[in-house]
Amino acid sequence: MQLSNRRPPLARVVVLGAGVMGLAAAFHAAKAGHAVEVLEAGPEPGGMAAHFDFDGLSIERFYHFVCKTDEATFALLAELGFEDCIRWRPTSMGYFIDGRLHDWGDPISLLKFPAIGFLSRLRYGLLAFISVRRARWDALETQTAQAWIARWGGAEVYDRLWKRLLTLKFHEYADNISAAWIWTRIRRLGRSRKSIFQEELGYIEGGSQSLVDALCTAIRDHGGQIRVGMPALRVLSKEMRVTGVETPQGIVPADAVISTMPIQLIPAVVPDLPDVWKDRYAAIRNIGVCCVLFKLRKSVTGHFWVNVTAPDIEIPGIIEFSRLRPLAHTVVFVPYYMPVTHPKFAWPDDWIREEAFGYLQRINQKIASEDVLATHVGRLRHAQPVCEPGFAAKIPPIVTPIEGLQIADTCFYYPEDRGISESVRLGREMAERLTLP
Repeated sequence: MQLSNRRPPLARVVVLGAGVMGLAAAFHAAKAGHAVEVLEAGPEPGGMAAHFDFDGLSIERFYHFVCKTDEATFALLAELGFEDCIRWRPTSMGYFIDGRLHDWGDPISLLKFPAIGFLSRLRYGLLAFISVRRARWDALETQTAQAWIARWGGAEVYDRLWKRLLTLKFHEYADNISAAWIWTRIRRLGRSRKSIFQEELGYIEGGSQSLVDALCTAIRDHGGQIRVGMPALRVLSKEMRVTGVETPQGIVPADAVISTMPIQLIPAVVPDLPDVWKDRYAAIRNIGVCCVLFKLRKSVTGHFWVNVTAPDIEIPGIIEFSRLRPLAHTVVFVPYYMPVTHPKFAWPDDWIREEAFGYLQRINQKIASEDVLATHVGRLRHAQPVCEPGFAAKIPPIVTPIEGLQIADTCFYYPEDRGISESVRLGREMAERLTLP
């Protein structure tokens, strides 16, 4: 008889959600010797990082990129044996304003930018310079982005360059967004440069699906299981101690549960939590996204990212993803951020595709309907947390009053924005916090 070399598991761990955060948590837990089972409500693992077949092209549902500060991503890839899979590319930004496209994102482009006065350009450059070099964010935590940007850049900078972008990102919440959240976005991109004149971003060879696949393989290699199409109906507990998870196919016993599902779902899935905790989860607001994807015969702008400011264009920008990841055709993401109660969130796909393509034609009048090879519309109900001033104090602790239960989602990245690196970091932290039954 052949004996197994695998040691007995330390604890039974159930991870809710197979996005990158959940997969990272499951990988580190399984590697540490726990018996791990991942439950995913969707049809495949990956969450926002998962790919789909877009007219023969495997592509992310929602775009991702790598910055040079994404240390958690690099560490995980090294553990998985994929440390050489990052490809770095020079990228650029543009700004569509007053009906014209301008270069953006470097000192020369800023000095030539005609949409704001010379003094405002200098003040904007100072704001960017200070943001990139600033090390702490606690002083910004109680300030609004509106007040902070206007103080450093001036009213013209906020009104002309930021107000419309924030309105299209956060709608009725736009005037009350944390300055710390904006600062981290400026800082992350500002620190991913080859020089002050050249931005440099990265992508994972094969796309984010390569990381998802590697994590799934590693989890299974360490004895873990991943079950898709398996929503968690209820986290079970006895005497405020986790005992299992109820699913449509029965109860999965557990000594510990790590939940990475949107926290707006937590009050219903974990009814045994104290009411004060459920109220804290319910109080965090979220914005949905409707993302239109185009495959085109020709390029739209030549830039990876273009901010859009126009009173009659209802998108904050476009992402020409093929400027980062080399592809046979031009691939452009056109994101609409909006509350899910917004009428446009329920528009038929044809309506929103037609409007989005009209916006591309506004930016580049040479784009014609015959240049469209394929389109896709994706929707996500919980895409962007609304991070108001003081948001750090609003986030509940990850460790809950129910022993063995940890809960986090993308709002726990604050002040960082949503991204693979933050998913990886937080997943690892939750796995390392596991205790024995």
